[in-house]
Amino acid sequence: MYKIYNPNPYGSRVGDCVVRAVSKVTGQSWSDVYMDLCITGLTVGDMPTSNAVWGKYLREKGFEKHIIPDTCPMCTTVKEFLRDHKGTYVLCTGSHAVSAVNGDYYDSWDSGRENPIYCWEEE
Repeated sequence: MYKIYNPNPYGSRVGDCVVRAVSKVTGQSWSDVYMDLCITGLTVGDMPTSNAVWGKYLREKGFEKHIIPDTCPMCTTVKEFLRDHKGTYVLCTGSHAVSAVNGDYYDSWDSGRENPIYCWEEE
């Protein structure tokens, strides 16, 4: 089920999906996640929202990356994935990141029809 979630202190809904998603799954504030990603990015010489940076950050927080099988082209949506997967995830479409906790997905807009290609699962 979709739940509105936008911890951005200025109400922005564009360009910070990674920060919003990581904030939800780690229980940290938007500002803390943003600063932590900036520091991580600085240590590896990349932008805070690059896959390498936030992937490293989630890995250090106990998350593991999984590829989502594409048994048919573009067939698995966020909603469909969550019917069979409970737990804590960041689902990634290639251009968007959305958090999911126990079958609900949290975003500033209803991204349930998006097609995730990989996810980070809390172990």
